[in-house]
Amino acid sequence: MDESVSATLAAVESALRGHVSSADPLVAEAALHLAEAGGKRFRPLLVALGAQFGDPSSPQVVDAANVVELTHLATLYHDDVMDEAAVRRGAASANARWGNSVAILVGDYLFARAADLAATLGTEAVHLQATTFARLVHGQIAETVGPRGTDPIEHHLHVITEKTASLIATAARFGGLFSGARPEFVEALAGYGETIGIAFQLSDDLLDISSESVQSGKTPGTDLREGVPTLPMLYALADDDAEPSAVRLRELLSSGPLTDDALHAEALTLLRGSAAMKRARETVRGYAEASRSSLAPLPDGEAKRAMEALCDFIADRTS
Repeated sequence: MDESVSATLAAVESALRGHVSSADPLVAEAALHLAEAGGKRFRPLLVALGAQFGDPSSPQVVDAANVVELTHLATLYHDDVMDEAAVRRGAASANARWGNSVAILVGDYLFARAADLAATLGTEAVHLQATTFARLVHGQIAETVGPRGTDPIEHHLHVITEKTASLIATAARFGGLFSGARPEFVEALAGYGETIGIAFQLSDDLLDISSESVQSGKTPGTDLREGVPTLPMLYALADDDAEPSAVRLRELLSSGPLTDDALHAEALTLLRGSAAMKRARETVRGYAEASRSSLAPLPDGEAKRAMEALCDFIADRTS
């Protein structure tokens, strides 16, 4: 199984460069920029694992993995423009290098390439890619406009479900679907993908707080410095603990982006040791366990054990 998954991921990586190519040199360079910068390739991995429950050698599996990865890459170009990000995956962001207009249009180009490739897989793939894209957009809009009177924690989890987990669910679904897996296996894989996608994003956000290094892919405390709400911060703000440390943490988090180095360091230290951080870790573990439960209809074997191990990894990596 490991060799099959590795072979699929290698084929995806090789094909990806061809799918982002363009006859226009500028478009070709800009579109290849993030693909060559690397990344976790988490979505193609779930396609490859899901395909183990059917025929993993089906040529459609590699194309399906490229559809989800192209869609994911396209969202990164748009995200960086909206966030005014200067760096992505350790390199200058596309918007920093070529400007916002080019970055937006290159993202559009990659969405088009994903749709074009999905069309070769059939109408079901086109429908799934389009409905997933709609969920991504709804998630981004929800994040942009904010809670608007709804519970901030529920709103945050809704944003993550739509903006991140929806595409991860489609990746797992595609793996089963385009390997010819049984319908009940495909549905189980999609359910697994949705919940592991939530756990995956939440754990990434926790790493931004808990890591002492650049384990999270960015300088620890970046979200805190920029005033980006994450689950531990929202739990801390919703807490009514009268302990001085909890009161002080709420005071710091309520003040907006913590650009002052001393205040940032204080808030980061308080958050790391807070009950809110512990509660956030428990939430991640809850979603990871829900993901494991989703695998129940799938037959035992190496693929299922690998997916269970992924649940453990995501649950444990912020401890």
